Amino acid sequence: MLIGELSKRTGVNTHQLRYYEAQGLLEPRRGANGYREYADDAVLTVAQIRRLLEAGLSTEEIEFLLPCATGTAPDLEPCPELLVTLRTRLRGLDEHIDTLVRSRQALHDYIDATERRLSAPA
Repeated sequence: MLIGELSKRTGVNTHQLRYYEAQGLLEPRRGANGYREYADDAVLTVAQIRRLLEAGLSTEEIEFLLPCATGTAPDLEPCPELLVTLRTRLRGLDEHIDTLVRSRQALHDYIDATERRLSAPA
């Protein structure tokens, strides 16, 4: 199928599909006319990519994990270093969340202090 058909079947715009190709996530054949030609399983691959992106994984991580993906969920088959990659990403997300929580608390503290000064008698 051509890129337009893949876009219609997956709901992903052609620009994104070209990006996935550039990142090594999709590998279309090239027809004699130079057009990208995708196999039917590209629909499943795009669904897997989208779900892995929703999980917060980078395209580099997805490139590593994609050969382990099965089904649309996707389910991940145990592949070498799969858990290491996932746990490393999760640890990074947890650290980022901790930083955001601290920043949020600091902003609340500034707001509270400012509001107290506004309501304090002059």
